[in-house]
Amino acid sequence: MNLEHKRDADFVEPITALRHDGVTMTCPLCQQVFVPSGRKKYCSNACRSAAYRRRRDVGRTALTVPKSVPRRPITVYECDGCGVRTTGEQRCETCGIFMRKVGLGGQCPHCDEPVTVSELLGQEVPA
Repeated sequence: MNLEHKRDADFVEPITALRHDGVTMTCPLCQQVFVPSGRKKYCSNACRSAAYRRRRDVGRTALTVPKSVPRRPITVYECDGCGVRTTGEQRCETCGIFMRKVGLGGQCPHCDEPVTVSELLGQEVPA
């Protein structure tokens, strides 16, 4: 009896963890060692979010925005003093004052005079 009791005291049953709490693991994103709790795979919410964004954006291509086109060369200006119209020139050559903007347009192919798009279409065009 004494021998059995001694045998039971010496025998320590290994504790089997149901989950791997207490075991350290490495964050797959930042490589920092941490102690996970539950089914946690990342060391922080920031790493978890960054990993999600990387997985989500794998198939996307980068969006390239074309360079903006300067509007000055395609803008029609009119002088309030003499009524002269020009395309792309803001200063009246005869009066020497700055002209007001009439709208977007260009040179008419028939008469070679500056004409706006809204005059051709008969409706207002956003600039």
